[in-house]
Amino acid sequence: MSGKFKRALVALMLVSTPATAQTSQDRARAIAGEPAAAAQRLRLTDVPVATGKSTALFDGRSLEGWTAWLGYPDPSITYQAKPGTPPIGTSRDTKGDFAVRSVDGAPAIWVKGETWGSLVHQADLRDYHLRLQFKWGAKTWAPRATQPRNNGLLYHTHGAPGEVFGTWRPSVEFEIMTGSTGMIVAVGGKLRGRTGVTFDPSLVEPHLRFRAGGREIDIINGTPTWNVEAATDAERPIGAWNTLDLYVVGDRAVHVVNGVPVGEVHDLATIGPDGRQPLTHGRIQLQSEGAETWFRAITVEPITTLPKIVVSGQ
Repeated sequence: MSGKFKRALVALMLVSTPATAQTSQDRARAIAGEPAAAAQRLRLTDVPVATGKSTALFDGRSLEGWTAWLGYPDPSITYQAKPGTPPIGTSRDTKGDFAVRSVDGAPAIWVKGETWGSLVHQADLRDYHLRLQFKWGAKTWAPRATQPRNNGLLYHTHGAPGEVFGTWRPSVEFEIMTGSTGMIVAVGGKLRGRTGVTFDPSLVEPHLRFRAGGREIDIINGTPTWNVEAATDAERPIGAWNTLDLYVVGDRAVHVVNGVPVGEVHDLATIGPDGRQPLTHGRIQLQSEGAETWFRAITVEPITTLPKIVVSGQ
């Protein structure tokens, strides 16, 4: 039995082990090994040159090309197995949730954040470099009013509106959250993606942080590997603009925050009747999840290769 297969078997056994048998940190240690001796300093090399023209996904005047979807009137029931009420969906005017407004002397997409949901762009994207800028607004809302500000850039979006918790469509998430921007999250139970991790006991559950060359795991929603924290916190202070770069080629992606690479995921896939199928394209979603947020300068350009993440000093 190969070492790789043994690790996969151990992880599978841990997922099915009753929670009372071990702590979440015990599970993370068994999945990812002992904590790394030191944090990695990562840099980006071999940044690809665009193979075609850049396209703006936000025209600076309207939300043309974007479709809004809203979850439940009370976001606190979002993760309940049986919320007992239907999501809002498209049944109400969303001008009070998403709009184009001026901030810092220029137009931007305003996301109120009070009702959870998303803006989905109509373009079906593959093999691209997407860049946007975001900054936090002043307001946060229950049930996350006192928690870290939260939002997200979701890519390779597919499936039906509201398919995930009545609020989002299945996708891969480039997390936008204070302290965790760049985190990799599987949005939906039938999505998969592999990446390297280390056990970091300073993190909340599942205690997994991206590490170049780390132990490889499969990101699976609803299990002890449901997300992987960014390699480092590269976000600027609240109120400042941040630049996110998402590089995607086929079933691989690289997450970059303010020029700092913070994560990589490969073997993106969906699970269906025919087994595991590569996930290589889809739409993007801008989330609304409890915090007022501004987005601007959203552009996409075609690429054929990914940049490389290099550990400084190696």
